[in-house]
Amino acid sequence: MSHIRITQLLKTRPIGQTVEIKGWIRTRRDSKGFSFLEVNDGSCVANLQVIAEDSLPRYQEEILRLTTGCSVRISGQLAASPAKGQTVELKAVEVEVYGWADPEIYPLQKKRHSFEFLREIAHLRPRTNSLGAVARLRSALSFAVHRFFQEQDFQYIHTPIITTGDCEGAGEMFTVTTLDLNNVPRKDDRPDFSQDFFGRQASLTVSGQLEAEIYCLALGNVYTFGPTFRAENSHTSRHLAEFWMIEPEMAFCDLAQDIQVAEAFIKYLVQYALDHCPDEIELFANFVDKGLRARLTAVLAQDFARITYSEAIDRLKTCGKKFDFPVAWGTDLQSEHERYLCEEVFKRPLIVTDYPKKIKPFYMRVNDDNATVAAMDILVPGLGEIIGGSQREERYDRLLSRLEEMGLKPEDYNWYLDLRRYGTAPHAGFGLGFERLIQFISGMANIREVIPFPRTPGSATL
Repeated sequence: MSHIRITQLLKTRPIGQTVEIKGWIRTRRDSKGFSFLEVNDGSCVANLQVIAEDSLPRYQEEILRLTTGCSVRISGQLAASPAKGQTVELKAVEVEVYGWADPEIYPLQKKRHSFEFLREIAHLRPRTNSLGAVARLRSALSFAVHRFFQEQDFQYIHTPIITTGDCEGAGEMFTVTTLDLNNVPRKDDRPDFSQDFFGRQASLTVSGQLEAEIYCLALGNVYTFGPTFRAENSHTSRHLAEFWMIEPEMAFCDLAQDIQVAEAFIKYLVQYALDHCPDEIELFANFVDKGLRARLTAVLAQDFARITYSEAIDRLKTCGKKFDFPVAWGTDLQSEHERYLCEEVFKRPLIVTDYPKKIKPFYMRVNDDNATVAAMDILVPGLGEIIGGSQREERYDRLLSRLEEMGLKPEDYNWYLDLRRYGTAPHAGFGLGFERLIQFISGMANIREVIPFPRTPGSATL
């Protein structure tokens, strides 16, 4: 007999049939003549209650020794449950123990553990209700990302993880090298990367955008979805050293169309989570963020608000609120500014456009005022920025000028300039940090809880 996943069993409810499940014991409670076993196999939030009578083989030797964390195979007859809070239960006819978990040393017990503690046992934390729910939500939303773009006729492009160009111009990148670190060859008092594996300096990518533009200007609408890396010494609840980015690029597209796709994308993913992960959302709403459901519903109920960067600065300057970071035109909006605008002023997601060019990367299209760029950020309540995008600079002369303004060597971007030399076209795109999306939809306060293996400064376990 092949075993059935608990989530499927609860959907089909084959009452009276003999079924087999495999999973891990959450709790055991004994009564006169039988034991109640709560079993979870990771497929859903719900446990399945199993009735194990004392007439079963090895009841005294094994069943009465079962504790949290033990793995089992149980076959039995599915019956309607008379108890409150559950629709079915399994009356066991056979219980086999695959693996024991010594309760004296097993760190997960039937109590609430702090997320900080669970990060210390990353190899076991997916077994908890909350982190298991995050994993299932992440899986469902990964599928939804592809489904959205495939339904819109985007082509999925695999962009390189190892790159020789700096997309953001920030320099906060991880160098990839095979040089002997105890004897690094040097030239002109600098490491001689000509002797390295690739014959030049290479790094882990901070974005797949530039490479995606190559295919955008050949195939039309494309998207990437993969890991990216930032060597930024940041310990905030919104930053990771390794994270996943979704980056669509659209040919013959301007900023207004870019915004339209980005807003539709967020709404699609929120609706998908509500439709396909209702039990996980309920768990988060009950135990993580009491206002979660109302916030998610509000995303779908109305259009996102819109404001220019200059208008946002004016609002922040005159609001009378004291911020930790000063507000001035030409400085980037901080998280406290972003959250104030979308939580207290507009009370919904907010799109901010037309940022000063001096605080944005070289590839963003310069507006006619020569002071701002055709850029946009989408801010959401409880988090701040979740999407950043722009119309790309398609004009060769303006792009060359921007590279030089930012101190970047044009020869390092010859291939990128070629895209403007040969059949240039208007195009635009955006980047959505996948972990920030999961934070928003789950209500998790710290981004370390929404990625299986968080990499942060000073921490890279497993």
